[in-house]
Amino acid sequence: MNTPTPALRRILCIGGGPAGLYFGLLMKRRFPALEVTVVERNRPYDTFGWGVVFSDQTLVNLRRADPETAQAMQDAFNHWDDIEVFYKGASVRSGGHGFIGIGRKRLLNILQERCEALGVKLVFETDVTDDQALAQQYGADLVIASDGLNSRIRTRYESTFQPDIDTRLCRFVWLGTKKTFDAFTFAFEQTEHGWFQAHAYKFDDETSTFIVETPEPVWKAHGIEDMSQEEGVAFCEKLFAKYLDGNALISNAKHLRGSANWIRFPRVICNTWVHWQDIAGRKTPIVLMGDAAHTAHFSIGSGTKLALEDAIDLADEFTNHAGAEMATVLQGYEARRSVEVLKIQNAARNSTEWFEHVDRYTGMEIQQFAYSLLTRSQRISHENLRLRDAKWLEGYEDWLQSRAGGRSAGGKPTPPMLLPLKVRGVELKNRIVVSPMAQYKAQDGVVGDWHLMHLGARAVGGAALVMVEMTSPTPEGRITPGCPGLWNDAQQAALARIVDFARQNGGARMGLQLGHSGPKGSTQLGWEAMDEPLATGNWPLLSASALPYGQQNQVPKAMTRADMDAMTAAFVESTQRAAAAGFDWLELHCAHGYLLSAFICPLTNQRSDGYGGSLENRCRYPLEVFAAMRAAWPADKPMSVRISAHDWAPGGNTPDDAVAIARLFKAAGCDVIDVSSGQTTRQAKPVYGRMYQTPFADRIRNEVDILTMAVGAISEADHANSIIGAGRADLCAVARPHLADPAWTLHEAAKLQTRAIDWPLPYLSGRDQLYREIARQQALQGTVVTQDPAETS
Repeated sequence: MNTPTPALRRILCIGGGPAGLYFGLLMKRRFPALEVTVVERNRPYDTFGWGVVFSDQTLVNLRRADPETAQAMQDAFNHWDDIEVFYKGASVRSGGHGFIGIGRKRLLNILQERCEALGVKLVFETDVTDDQALAQQYGADLVIASDGLNSRIRTRYESTFQPDIDTRLCRFVWLGTKKTFDAFTFAFEQTEHGWFQAHAYKFDDETSTFIVETPEPVWKAHGIEDMSQEEGVAFCEKLFAKYLDGNALISNAKHLRGSANWIRFPRVICNTWVHWQDIAGRKTPIVLMGDAAHTAHFSIGSGTKLALEDAIDLADEFTNHAGAEMATVLQGYEARRSVEVLKIQNAARNSTEWFEHVDRYTGMEIQQFAYSLLTRSQRISHENLRLRDAKWLEGYEDWLQSRAGGRSAGGKPTPPMLLPLKVRGVELKNRIVVSPMAQYKAQDGVVGDWHLMHLGARAVGGAALVMVEMTSPTPEGRITPGCPGLWNDAQQAALARIVDFARQNGGARMGLQLGHSGPKGSTQLGWEAMDEPLATGNWPLLSASALPYGQQNQVPKAMTRADMDAMTAAFVESTQRAAAAGFDWLELHCAHGYLLSAFICPLTNQRSDGYGGSLENRCRYPLEVFAAMRAAWPADKPMSVRISAHDWAPGGNTPDDAVAIARLFKAAGCDVIDVSSGQTTRQAKPVYGRMYQTPFADRIRNEVDILTMAVGAISEADHANSIIGAGRADLCAVARPHLADPAWTLHEAAKLQTRAIDWPLPYLSGRDQLYREIARQQALQGTVVTQDPAETS
């Protein structure tokens, strides 16, 4: 195997950082006949920066790709397992995290030496201003653009690459110190203007990296913008003196002056990574790699890790598809690698935002603050922490239980999702909610035996609160002809029958979600054509403005003041009927493009009166409805409001708006914000993923100081335990998994082998068999890892 593809004989890597060097040596090692050249603007063995950090898993990938290089790196690595968090005069330390650190200069030296040993041509002190001329000079069949964060090549061909660069909110500076930390250290210090944090880790026997970070307004308030480099370093040294043991902080960026040392992190995403350019009369691919293609915030690991893994992936593509056309190989690289990078970037976004808003979490005690920090990316889960440091996690569970109540079983503390919660006069036995899920089985708004079976089964399935699907206060407020209503005695009696069953048999509290469909009404059943109008028999619609949900939907009537008064009265009557039916919990639906959501969303509210325009005006009518319902609802029973925290569409509501909306409802007497997102417009483009809406619940809970319910892609106990444990939400609403398994909560508890949950008495023998079978399977399989144990943070 002399060449990987018929067209590839010469490779040019522009940029001699980790990506270009590593890709060059991998390709030369696998295909010795190739001519590989790496061109770098700096001098040989010259570099800037301090240390880089990887997870243990990264070293596994490096060993597979090139054992010789991996061994040289391993010999230079410093390894440690612990993370220590310092906060408000206390500290928390946990282990099992598996980090390796190495000086950036040493890493590049190793890669350069390995390139030279394999016959890769290294060209230094060459500042590339014209990649096409250089490619022509070296006769390159493939150009790797590994020229870093400020890539000239990416800029030159930006119409192809379509980079999206988001400059983040914090200022940070890379420093070093001779203080050698024996754990990956996070230190938080509060000043009169706000919070600073340090990320510190050892990378050789005598030196540590020490990154100082703070939101830009705090940085400016301290006048660091106008300080010299020496003054800025001295400021940090004084602020973090207690962690330095008399050691100085050092800057090795002597080429920078003053505040230029403090930068804002640019998150880079490119729409495509391959550009084909006519060079010397033939089409030549120019391929982005490393920071030129993407960046991920340093708080979840190292961009160097991503760069090395880019190199491995593309080299693997050439190896696994030897003989294939170049375009095929590059398409495979971009398709697979871009997805993997996006996963990391999504996690990095969560981590970045956590550090940008440390003040959001400073009301927490250090135990939960540290747990929140460790799980901030949502890639580290509750059970993954148990795998890393079981003793520490059990201690944390015990701490949570001591504050929330719950019962120990078998000497083990209660998992977070099974801790009780009291809201007003209603005690919930745990934190799991069965989401309101449309069944489309009501007749004239009356629920029947299907609903008794559906809701009754879930009421005995272990969840603390079972929500009835959105129920309309008027016939015209139903979404479909199969949706329930609560405007007459027959409907009330049918719902009371279900509440009575749950109270007598399940131990679950029952909740009702009241809402009006607005512009999304008069549509087909969910399994026919969701959100599409009925073929016949449509009824008139109401909304904030005369705007249809889609071109194919009816144009609703814009509500008049008289319409609003009548609708408010209908909501109040349904509230009174819900109380008479015995419901424990009431929720007002103000999300997903339905009537009240249509008032809140600026894309669907174009009113020119006092109910349109500003966010406060747009929320005015939903707040009027809520206040009237709250006055009619028993004072000792909770009320929640479901909102769309993000419209996921240009010009729509944002998470900033969601915080303001939550504050308004809190002031009106709301107890819990049920935090969903989207579905307000057909133009919405949500970014889906595991627990993708939880960050919105987290922000509202910790900024507004109100209980929240997280919902969306929560599918296992590990998710729920992580959310509750970190204080991201107080309740977890689980939808589709409950459709597949009415006893989801009981079964997830069984997987945890916890007895801190009650089963219905007739099911006890089934419970015992299930626990034995799960224990047997776990013993055979060993510890089940629900997340990557090597994720660094």
